Amino acid sequence: MQLISFDPYRTLHFAQTQYLKPELMNHHLDLLIAADGILFPQYWQVNALLYGLKKRIFPSPASYYIGHDKVEMTRCFQTIAPQHVPWTLIEANTPANAERVWDTLPLPFVAKIPKSSMGDGVFLIETQADWNRYLALSPVIYAQEYLPIDRDLRIVWVGDRIIGGYWRIQADRGFYNNVAKGGQIEAGILPPEACALVEKLALGLGIDHGGFDIAMVGHYPYVFEFNRLFGNQGLSGLQGKIDDAIHDYLGRIWHDGEPDSPDPFKNPDQPPGMGGPDLPQVV
Repeated sequence: MQLISFDPYRTLHFAQTQYLKPELMNHHLDLLIAADGILFPQYWQVNALLYGLKKRIFPSPASYYIGHDKVEMTRCFQTIAPQHVPWTLIEANTPANAERVWDTLPLPFVAKIPKSSMGDGVFLIETQADWNRYLALSPVIYAQEYLPIDRDLRIVWVGDRIIGGYWRIQADRGFYNNVAKGGQIEAGILPPEACALVEKLALGLGIDHGGFDIAMVGHYPYVFEFNRLFGNQGLSGLQGKIDDAIHDYLGRIWHDGEPDSPDPFKNPDQPPGMGGPDLPQVV
């Protein structure tokens, strides 16, 4: 297979893969039309690739559309596993709705700006002043019950399986577990209840590339969100495992050859675990 990548860092060792700068997409329509698939386009490219050029993409369309917005994400989770979603209120940001949410959720509670990541746009609401500060910043009210935890899980899903995960211990400053906010990474056993929830959500929604954030209250898992693009600093050798999982997955779902054909991504002259040669960048 000949593939086009719009993210050189996530496909650095992929054979038969050519990198294009996203902003130059329309200058290379011939290459895109000829490609067997497109890897890691930016969000703004997805509709043009899917509906204009009729190309298959990885990650999946569901990974892009659902993962782009916490509101969409939560509403999808609520259809698949409502009992595993923290109590969440989503409303238009109007004075009447703000007052109703304030009167409904017990303090403290958590409020989030729907399009944010790495712990940004997440607020612990303990006072009316906290609530007013959040309301001035978010176009939509997204308010969620506060769970009594001091850590959560990042579970990495690629293709159609879990490839690893780790615990994120609360930062010294409190509340935040995100590594970007000072949370600490700790290896440990992934609870089977959390893994089963991730599998149910990913397969049920068609997500094939995501880092799922799961909270354990006792032995009971709750899902916060997933990130379509996630860091790999939490697990030794994680990027190599991700690459291998993508190779295997796309080799199965995109390859049009015989069932026993060799992995179309791999260079047969290289030992196992090594990526293919870099193809020239097109600019």
